[in-house]
Amino acid sequence: MNSEQPEQYVVLGRFTSPYGVKGWIKVHSYTDPMENMLNYSPWLVESDGQKVPVKLEAGKRHGKGLVAKLAGVNTPEEARLWHGREIVVPKSELPDLETGEYYWSQLENLLVYTESGVLLGRVSHLMETGSNDVLVVKGNAESLDRNERLIPWLPDQVVKEIDLDAGTMRVDWDPDF
Repeated sequence: MNSEQPEQYVVLGRFTSPYGVKGWIKVHSYTDPMENMLNYSPWLVESDGQKVPVKLEAGKRHGKGLVAKLAGVNTPEEARLWHGREIVVPKSELPDLETGEYYWSQLENLLVYTESGVLLGRVSHLMETGSNDVLVVKGNAESLDRNERLIPWLPDQVVKEIDLDAGTMRVDWDPDF
């Protein structure tokens, strides 16, 4: 059983830099498709150790990302104050997934075992590549070694089983890779 307490929030994206002269700010989205994060309201942003609701007045796709207009933010200088802050929502607001589908946040911290039972480490994070997403698995004191492994997210082909309750994932992967 996974003894870690599940997080209450999931990160949807983060603010980057001001856009224009009316207080709009660029947003890097972690959702797929990226515009999905505009459907959540309010966004929560860390401020002085608290999660503070932020009202989104408007948001839209712009180039390869998004831009947003926040209530009360009317100048580039005010928008700059949001730079680098993560945008979160309670996990309870996420839609339910079909069987066999997972949010990336559910996969992070899972222990990764080969089919023969060799512990490779924990999922540190996932990253997008051109062809398929990749699990970044970092070795720890209990694993085979302390190596970092990049394992393709290919359900059924490489990723054979996920047990969220046990906090484990079983993969068809050669430990020497």
